Amino acid sequence: MLPTISTLDELVGLVEQGDADLYVRWSLGPHTDLDGDGRATSRDALTGIELPGVSANSLRVEPWWGDRPLRLWVARRLYDYRHLRDLRGPGVRAWILRGRECSRGPDNEPLVQDIHPVAWVDDAALHECERLVAEQHSPEWGPLDRRG
Repeated sequence: MLPTISTLDELVGLVEQGDADLYVRWSLGPHTDLDGDGRATSRDALTGIELPGVSANSLRVEPWWGDRPLRLWVARRLYDYRHLRDLRGPGVRAWILRGRECSRGPDNEPLVQDIHPVAWVDDAALHECERLVAEQHSPEWGPLDRRG
């Protein structure tokens, strides 16, 4: 059973440990994404083609971010794809994994293999992310949702 990250600060603490191989994924979870051999695949929504790993988003902080707040970096990484919960249906949640990027998907997203589940992300932490992003008052910012 996976532990649950309840707050944004808990997730920031995990990222602060310097693990460059942490990713966030929105799905039904590792029990669905991983086969019995630990192999992971996903499908391109447009063409249906099987991809060589699961699509996920890195939590690694890029050097250009500098000394800006880590909380904001982590918050926007979760905020960007929160619409996937509604798009993909009941039971879809954010979860954190360690893995190895094996390729890039059709949206240039990392495709990840050698997955080790770390934790679920609780809705309370997601609400903190939404509030922090909203506090930036950017009229040009929103989730990466194609349905709009």
